Amino acid sequence: MIEITRETAVEVRHPADGVSAVPLFFDSPHSGCIYPDDFNSLLPLMRLRRAEDAFVEDLFGDAPNLGSPLIDAKFPRSYLDPNRNEADFSPDDLADPWPGNLEPGKKAMNGTGLVWVRLHGLTEVYENKLTAAELKTRIDTCWRPYHQAIAQTFDRLYETFGCAYHLNCHSMRSTGNVKDPDGPVARPDFVLSDRDGTSCEPGFTGAAKSYLENQGYSVQVNFPMKGVELVKRYSNPAKKRHSMQIEINRRHYMDEEKIEKLPAYASFKDKITGLISELAAYATSRTR
Repeated sequence: MIEITRETAVEVRHPADGVSAVPLFFDSPHSGCIYPDDFNSLLPLMRLRRAEDAFVEDLFGDAPNLGSPLIDAKFPRSYLDPNRNEADFSPDDLADPWPGNLEPGKKAMNGTGLVWVRLHGLTEVYENKLTAAELKTRIDTCWRPYHQAIAQTFDRLYETFGCAYHLNCHSMRSTGNVKDPDGPVARPDFVLSDRDGTSCEPGFTGAAKSYLENQGYSVQVNFPMKGVELVKRYSNPAKKRHSMQIEINRRHYMDEEKIEKLPAYASFKDKITGLISELAAYATSRTR
């Protein structure tokens, strides 16, 4: 039997022994690939897996070796998306009343809120609607432990260094679809998001953009993604708490249909490790 518990839903990897800590941490909320038996989806596993940010936690896997904590979810985003507010679900998609308030946003109305009920907003995931009890169990088991890990890491770094920097790590399909803000078009190599400059200081975004462009990549900022809950919820640049989101075009490192690493994966990962090092140096410089 495959199940997710509060104890197994999230992994936090701390800086390696003997490595100096830096005021920077990373998280990968959408790379989880443990599909619990109570998922009960209509769709075959490979269809569901295309919603994953597959391998992102591994791309950033050298962060602890460079002094930065790395947090990743073990559950899939289609089961529960920690990058959504816990109330971001439509009551129309529940089989029975919710004992409280639900505040569905645009993504939830599209079927990609706290729990995905339509894959990429297009294909029904379930035969029957979720019950309120099922939704509560997923929130308690997955959402709360993940957000607790983010909040505790942010607070610990802030208390230690007087500032904290956070990179929320994602991958994106190489081409959007009709439900996406950019439509069915080819996407850039990277998208950086700071919610129009409100979730981190400009220098943090600028350091990432400069590094990536110097590696020869195309970079867009705040389009087609601006950053969602994990960037918004814990950031406060005025108090030196900075969050930025990064989206990586999957065509650089994986076969999107087979969900397999490309031969170029190792060399691409080296570029991501270089980005980690660049941002670690930036964050460290801001403690002075």
